[in-house]
Amino acid sequence: MRTQLAFGAESIDVELPDNTVSPDTGISVPLPVCADLGAEVLKAMREPLDSPPLRELVKPGARVTIAFDDPTVGQYGPIWSTAIPLIIAELESAGVSRSDVHLLCANALHRKYPHDELAKLLGDDLVREFADRLTCHDAEDPDGIVALGRTSSGYFVDLHRACVDDDLLVYLNCSTVRGFSGGWKSICVGLSTYRSIASHHNPDDMSMSLDRNPMHAMLTEMGSLVVDKLGPYKIFKLETIQANPFAVSQILGGTVDATRAKAVEIMRAHQTNRRDLVKEKVDIVVYGIPDWSPYGAYASMNPILTLISTGLGYMGGVIEAFGKPGCTVVLATPCQNVWDRTHHASYPEVWERVLPRTLDPYEARKLFEQDFATRPEYIDAYRDRYSFHGVHGIMAIFPLKRLKHAGRVFVGGARDGSLVRHVGFEPFATVEDAVAEAQAIHGAGATVAAVRYPPATSRR
Repeated sequence: MRTQLAFGAESIDVELPDNTVSPDTGISVPLPVCADLGAEVLKAMREPLDSPPLRELVKPGARVTIAFDDPTVGQYGPIWSTAIPLIIAELESAGVSRSDVHLLCANALHRKYPHDELAKLLGDDLVREFADRLTCHDAEDPDGIVALGRTSSGYFVDLHRACVDDDLLVYLNCSTVRGFSGGWKSICVGLSTYRSIASHHNPDDMSMSLDRNPMHAMLTEMGSLVVDKLGPYKIFKLETIQANPFAVSQILGGTVDATRAKAVEIMRAHQTNRRDLVKEKVDIVVYGIPDWSPYGAYASMNPILTLISTGLGYMGGVIEAFGKPGCTVVLATPCQNVWDRTHHASYPEVWERVLPRTLDPYEARKLFEQDFATRPEYIDAYRDRYSFHGVHGIMAIFPLKRLKHAGRVFVGGARDGSLVRHVGFEPFATVEDAVAEAQAIHGAGATVAAVRYPPATSRR
């Protein structure tokens, strides 16, 4: 069987065994693309699921913050530049002055983005007009964070001060991917602190699942505390259901809980569970790694992002879904030895200090997480120099947990085999060589699944 696999920004032709199956990637959802994105936004604001229309939630003189997803989300259509001006206009129709509206990028522990990068999402005119009223969340700003308390399970709930002090927070979610994004994750992660985020950002609880999602169960508990403290209509949510990474299907308006519940209902009805995309689990799972990471937006990839975060993480859900316990994973990537020390300040140290000590993400958390989370130079780089938070480099290696399921990881086509060996994987000159070795391990009749992710690049 001859097929193509993603290989960085390009693709390569590979020859795979004739019994290879090719399950769907699940990236796109079989939903119609909305005909008029602007009309969809207006409908969500004026006909919300369970709250008064947006214009009825504010009065003249109200102070409003419009928070929005940062550039890491996997939606490349014009949702930001279309929706935000319409939200502002809707607020103006209720008597809110434009000068009392602030724009806030919900970047959590991701890096902050300068205005020239945000202009690629919002548009030059909006960025120029709002100037210093357009800011990024700062999870380390003691004056900008309000501690609301702890939930019944003990989770800390810290939020950006705008959520508490302003009359209304409007949150524009720009992409809902399976069960991972949206809901209270937008607010209780995007506008929160490491102390709060650490409750669920760990190797076990981060989940794409639409059912029994442990991360979202925790976030919903956090959200309940937010509602108890601030009231049911302090946050108006716009939740985007995408048809594919470039087009929107539907936008839902209302409370966080109602829009999340409806989004999950829609996704569950139209998106097949990945575990059901193969009739029987296979011995060998093959896929290519694109030159893409949410954390590579307006930055560059590095070996941690390529091999672990994207390779085993964002692309790697298919390992458990398609592969038998002990399966062999074959990745195709050139894997460039490039390090962006401005935007990913802590990543080189994770590579040089953490990974040689342990490839166990649980042990890495125990030994290194607090250090990376509190190191002053990494906090300064996050606050003032557009770097991901220091702890993000540790979180990026959490997908190594998949080695509990996979027996081994082979990499075909990497230009520097030492990078591959550094993370405990085995390099091969070609994908075909890697698959042949896997067949020798698993024996005659070894079954193969090839997942054909498209070639892609991060936002530039």
